[in-house]
Amino acid sequence: MVAVEEHTSGAWEQLWLPLFPLATDDFLDGVYRMRRSDALDRRYIESNPQALSNLLVVDVDHPDAALRALSATGNHPLPNAIVENPRNGHAHAVWALAEPFTRTEYARRKPLAYAAAVTEGLRRAVEGDKGYSGLMTKNPTHGAWETHWLHTERRSLAELEAELGIHMPPTRWRQTRSRRENPIGLGRNCALFETARTWAYREIRFHWGDPTGLGAAIYGEAARINATFRNPVTGRPDPLPASELRAVAASITRWITTKSRMWADGPAVYEATFIAIQAARGRKGGKASGSVMTPAKAEANKKRATKVDRDLALEVARGR
Repeated sequence: MVAVEEHTSGAWEQLWLPLFPLATDDFLDGVYRMRRSDALDRRYIESNPQALSNLLVVDVDHPDAALRALSATGNHPLPNAIVENPRNGHAHAVWALAEPFTRTEYARRKPLAYAAAVTEGLRRAVEGDKGYSGLMTKNPTHGAWETHWLHTERRSLAELEAELGIHMPPTRWRQTRSRRENPIGLGRNCALFETARTWAYREIRFHWGDPTGLGAAIYGEAARINATFRNPVTGRPDPLPASELRAVAASITRWITTKSRMWADGPAVYEATFIAIQAARGRKGGKASGSVMTPAKAEANKKRATKVDRDLALEVARGR
């Protein structure tokens, strides 16, 4: 039975954005894309469209899940809906955002990282499942679940953060060793993007004038990284969907070939930049340790270098 207030459940049609979502009645039977109208007849549906998110979902695997989510005063923001399994009390808590954020565009990575932190704060507040990816959620309009519709207010990430208080993770929580090695949910997208982006900056030197080749290389590396993602609870593979993988790789390629100074300045400046960086590091290292900058150290510095001192690089390039 679904406990529904008609005006509130009707708002789900506006809150839920996917047009051709993944859906299933049983995960053992597989998950498939289908028309929106058909998906609404399934027990489990994709939480958000492939390229953006406007719903934050936390899986609360406790027999008192609904009570935990409802006990919001002074602890966490009240979710818009709680979709409960009447057989064991486990539930999904859903928060709707005032403004969706993209998961693939290079220029808007900060909102994604911010959303990942807020989602982690929500999870901590209700002691949700650490291994939940957020891809699929219980369909709140399906008769298999008992849905508690609480309100229709859409809030900003900043408003959610303000109510979470001490439950928000530390500023650099994603950079801890456990998070780097076992990213989950939105964290997988952040980890894939940051790792592939850093790798791509070094890969540029092999693809001057060949954006197609650079794009293929970035996609290959992104696919390799994506294949390493595993659920920290079950240990099973937990990669991002292929569509999201392609979008992230394409976004990195597009930004480098249209916005990056490294790409625009060309190989001469790129090489000169690394020479300048190596020289500066050699002088610094020599002063600190009295040792000589060896070829091995120079190569290591070259691989670590990611920032460009453009003025210094141009000066060196002109003098060559």
